[in-house]
Amino acid sequence: MGKEREIKLRVRDLGAVRRVLRSLGARVVRPRLHECNALFDTAEGSLASREQLLRIRTERPSGRSRKLNLRCLVTFKRPIVAPGSREKGERHKVREEIELEVSDPKMLTMIFEGLGMRRWFLYEKIRTTFRLPASNAWAKGLLIELDETPIGVFLELEGPAHAIDRAAKAMGFETKDYVLANYMVLYREYCRRRGEEPTNMLFEKSENKKRGHWLEEMQTFFAKI
Repeated sequence: MGKEREIKLRVRDLGAVRRVLRSLGARVVRPRLHECNALFDTAEGSLASREQLLRIRTERPSGRSRKLNLRCLVTFKRPIVAPGSREKGERHKVREEIELEVSDPKMLTMIFEGLGMRRWFLYEKIRTTFRLPASNAWAKGLLIELDETPIGVFLELEGPAHAIDRAAKAMGFETKDYVLANYMVLYREYCRRRGEEPTNMLFEKSENKKRGHWLEEMQTFFAKI
């Protein structure tokens, strides 16, 4: 259990971001992982009404690598302050996060169902995680996560407030560029702009076939809930 502080940044020029990361000496600490994320709530949406999140995430290396086994995490998040309010001057998203690795997402889903939960949103992304060199003392505790999603590419900076702001500035972003919305909200805004009905935020099936059958199996499983 801990406090999570983060922001998202919308990436317009991926090549430029990669060049900046190299110039900062960023190193990959977790290579590209393909994630399948399922959000759960009660039929009444009681968690969402309190700005809380309950998620099962399954992840596996993207591409041909299969050296690592499938990993599954269950995560619960909730605001530090009362829902609908924000500490004066707060420019980051700050939440309490409780996360646990589990062995069987299907069994866990059955438990959630037994408690009256249902899967209400499914989304996927490919994430690469970076850290800056230890010689940059200001960046201690900072994670830089590059997310490739069906609605575009984003950077997610997580860590101490001063480190988030300094890293964002170093990569050419300003405070006005900070995005505090989650991917579900961003996806629905994306659909609204395009005049489309929102469903789940998923890559095209043709793309997922390249990444192995596990993702298709997880999508099929969660879609039945």
